[in-house]
Amino acid sequence: MIIQIVVFDGVDELDVVGPYEVFQIARDLGADIETTIVSMEGIRPVRAAHDLRFAATGTLGDPRPGIVIVPGGGWLNRSAAGVWTQVQSGAIAHVLENLYRDNVTLAAVCTGAFLLGAAGLLKGVRATTHRGALEDLRSTGAQLVEGRVVDENQILTSGGVTAGLDLALHIVGRQAGDGFADKIANQLEYQRRGPVV
Repeated sequence: MIIQIVVFDGVDELDVVGPYEVFQIARDLGADIETTIVSMEGIRPVRAAHDLRFAATGTLGDPRPGIVIVPGGGWLNRSAAGVWTQVQSGAIAHVLENLYRDNVTLAAVCTGAFLLGAAGLLKGVRATTHRGALEDLRSTGAQLVEGRVVDENQILTSGGVTAGLDLALHIVGRQAGDGFADKIANQLEYQRRGPVV
């Protein structure tokens, strides 16, 4: 399975690195997972919200992924870089909408949910995000749920920053079983938090 994590300037570091590490450990333990950090522009440097610098190594949607992880960052303070700016641009949301129509699973970490909302994918859908942005999420037409991870089959959302670990572990559990996901959590010395609803 190909998993892409889409990044942009102002993305929250942990929203990217937490899920990435979960998926890489899953691969190391034998899961059929290939994870790539991608951007709209392809290979390029990224400056994250807390000044971590890294590079995207591929282009969103190429090749067609099975799952796209959509991180957050920059929404709560309406940062000049981050989700707020990406929602205004509309470019990522447009690609996500097309991927959704092509049966790709979309999984948002924290305020990455607003990119799904900008794509019109949360109307009438149970969803969550960072607790400081729950009321904003209502404006997307989502049905607010206060769960750690909300699983609506093809659309998954998760709460604040560290919930990305629970989201990634849930995705691994969907693919390879909860016992396998628990093994990864143990390796990370991370106690899984819920609920998943």
